[in-house]
Amino acid sequence: MEWYLAYLMLGAIAGFLGGMFGIGGGTLLVPVLLMLFEAQHFPSEHAMHLALGSSMAVILFTSIASMRKHHQHGAVNWQVVRRITPGILLGTVIGSLVAASISPYFLTIFFALFVLFAASQILLDVQPHAARQLPGIAGMTLTGTLTGWLSTLVSVGGGTITVPFLIWCNVPIRHAIGTASAIGFPIAVGGTIGYIFTGLHATGLPDSSLGYVYLPAMLGCAIVSVITAPIGAKTAHRTNVVLLRKLFAVLLIGLAGKLLWKVLG
Repeated sequence: MEWYLAYLMLGAIAGFLGGMFGIGGGTLLVPVLLMLFEAQHFPSEHAMHLALGSSMAVILFTSIASMRKHHQHGAVNWQVVRRITPGILLGTVIGSLVAASISPYFLTIFFALFVLFAASQILLDVQPHAARQLPGIAGMTLTGTLTGWLSTLVSVGGGTITVPFLIWCNVPIRHAIGTASAIGFPIAVGGTIGYIFTGLHATGLPDSSLGYVYLPAMLGCAIVSVITAPIGAKTAHRTNVVLLRKLFAVLLIGLAGKLLWKVLG
């Protein structure tokens, strides 16, 4: 029972942060899920892949919830979502295949370095200058493919990549966050399917696993995240979240540092 309570608490926090910032759900879910799985003595060769796959499955639910709230505020550019989705789906297929072929050791290091980079961008408030307009079909497809590939490798909804990209393309910050939340849904669909199929033939997975998706963790986190994600999205439209972003970045740096210390130490 204590593990289900831990999943519920984690889902509540990750959903709120993901809805508020358009990023953050996966960057928080993966390291905490990894710690919970290791505490339950899941096989070490599968723990990281299970954390990534389960996190991606949770994003399925949080992205829908936050997307609806941002849409109600008129902050989702659906034309951008439609144009980038084909590339996103292609990228998630490539990303899930690459993730399945990488050892947990290198996958953990790659994830931790990505989180450190994302957290540093938040902490230093690094924002690209609006310097161009949105690209055409070819440019959007390429951007979507790279976004889907990287997002699947690190199991995030893509906001870390798409929000700066959209701001660079003269999309206002609130619309960039809202559109990124909608783009998170095709990322989660493709990534979840990829982690399920690449893990179907893995041996030694814990009971109640569907490929690399651990169903109790997915359900526990998703049940409450769909409630807290819209609250986070609503908060983003009503309050100044600068301080919260800084504190969140510090938390991510601590989690990523812990992962690196554990793996490299």
